[in-house]
Amino acid sequence: MVKLTMIARVTDGLPLAEGLDDGRDLKDGEFYKQQVKALFKNLSRGHNEASRMSVESGPYIFHYIIEGRVCYLTMCDRAYPKKLAFQYLEELRNEFERVNGAQIETAARPYAFIKFDTFIQKTKKLYQDTHTQRNIAKLNDELYEVHQIMTRNVQEVLGVGEQLDQVSQMSSRLSSESRIYADKAKDLNRQALIRKWAPVAIVFGVVFLLFWLKNKIW
Repeated sequence: MVKLTMIARVTDGLPLAEGLDDGRDLKDGEFYKQQVKALFKNLSRGHNEASRMSVESGPYIFHYIIEGRVCYLTMCDRAYPKKLAFQYLEELRNEFERVNGAQIETAARPYAFIKFDTFIQKTKKLYQDTHTQRNIAKLNDELYEVHQIMTRNVQEVLGVGEQLDQVSQMSSRLSSESRIYADKAKDLNRQALIRKWAPVAIVFGVVFLLFWLKNKIW
């Protein structure tokens, strides 16, 4: 069965819509929602380039598609047919783009399209029972292929993102430390030059002053 459905903008991970009733009766529902948000965050950083992917997490599996810089994601039982999950997402994508496509880029607050929940709930009901004639026909549709869609583990996906973040942070820190070191080196060189030439400058200054006074007096 379909358990969760969430839609987010890929460029910044901003959640745009979700199924409001999703996860209420789900054990650890909030935990899985946090995983979804972490996946969106990873996608916004460009850590996963696949436009379609399945991500395993415990007894469930996340399926997502990315189209038009928007990610459509659903979480289902592992036994739920992958083909139906992706066809469900395709229906959501088509309607979401049709209704909200012009406002996606300008959305400034989370869940700006929360009214889309009505369509999510209506469509989800059509996909819950895999044995209906409609869904059996979709499963037998040979033109819709999902075998090539990659399946990965959620820890692997999120772990890669964390490792990339650590490398990026380390690189930024090293770059910052290098700049600080360079600035300190310049200061030390400047101080060394001052210590080296200050006595000479003072001597020349005294000589010049005496010469000037001599000329004034005479």
